[in-house]
Amino acid sequence: MAKTIRRVLVGLGSLLIAAACWLPLSHFFFQPRMTDYVAAHGIPAKARQLAARQLEIWSDPGLKAQELARMRSSNAEWDFMSRTFFVLALANMGFRDPAAKSRYLAIIDTILDETLKLEKEKGLYHFLMDYAKSGSFKSSAKRSLFQDGEIALMLGMRRLLEEKEAYKPLLHERVEQMLSCMRESPVLCGESYPDEGWMFCNSVALAAIRIADLLDHEDHSEFFAQWISTAQKRLTDPKTGLLISSFLFDGTHGDGPEGSSIWMTAHCLQLIDPAFAEDQYRRAKKELAGRFLGFGYAREWPKSWPGQMDVDSGPVIPLFEISAGSSGLAFVAAGAFGDREYLKSLLTSLNFGGFPILQKNRLRYAASNPVGDAVLLYALVLGPAWDEINKRMEDRK
Repeated sequence: MAKTIRRVLVGLGSLLIAAACWLPLSHFFFQPRMTDYVAAHGIPAKARQLAARQLEIWSDPGLKAQELARMRSSNAEWDFMSRTFFVLALANMGFRDPAAKSRYLAIIDTILDETLKLEKEKGLYHFLMDYAKSGSFKSSAKRSLFQDGEIALMLGMRRLLEEKEAYKPLLHERVEQMLSCMRESPVLCGESYPDEGWMFCNSVALAAIRIADLLDHEDHSEFFAQWISTAQKRLTDPKTGLLISSFLFDGTHGDGPEGSSIWMTAHCLQLIDPAFAEDQYRRAKKELAGRFLGFGYAREWPKSWPGQMDVDSGPVIPLFEISAGSSGLAFVAAGAFGDREYLKSLLTSLNFGGFPILQKNRLRYAASNPVGDAVLLYALVLGPAWDEINKRMEDRK
């Protein structure tokens, strides 16, 4: 018996020693070659593979119906947001690869026209979660800024890549509706759901308004300044200095800073107040970003805010509190703010736990879905559109 116990202890000790030696090195097996994912010009190889899969979905009616139905069975918002992030990605790809611009424009128009048709035929609640029907909007227009903001951003990005006269009045009307709703609120924020505003959606709306200003020679800089001032005073968590994620129409705080909100918020605010956006990114990284043995991740909530996990959080890994939703959008922020080290660590985790599937040069991730893959694609190609907006704005001065 004593010999058996000694053998077991020796075996366990050997395993522990092996683990201590191997685990710190394991991330090297999953580290990406960054040139496959990030490029100053052109479209990097992995982004092309991700785009090929997304293009396949939108070119095959049967596959599209299957994928959208699968997402809607979990969350109708994912159907809508997969469209938004793919359009954002395609617009940036059009700037990166002018020779393929006509193909990307055709897909953007297909997505936009179908989305607008569904909104008209199926109404306000088609892209919202079911609880939207349980309350009443406080604004007089009774509209969702979630839908208006993302549709406006898609319209603006399409026109930024190449003008289309038919979309001019549609964007103008959408912007006026958003501004009307936002101005009714004491905190200059519109509702995404009845008496429920989300910082993610309001920042998307602001970015869309900025693009519309550029395209249609308008100027809402005074409104932007008022919005930033109000958000800093009334919609900021005092412990972290981060913008909160949700609030009532009157500005009463709901959820605190949330990873699946703040990363995209900071990116959109780059078009409104670059210094404030940078500050929010740095604070978010301090509070939410993590790294373990070379693997990067993001939490959904700061340690000072014990928030509840929801459908936006995605699956959460205990102990480290790794959130799929927050980690996914952290890719966007890391790419937008040029944080190559954090982006590399996130990609290392993706290669380890995302289970990439490459078939016929089309890439998808088994642990994700089309909206997650579209977010990642956007993170890998973003940059040119924001640069173009800033350049044109500077030229106007």
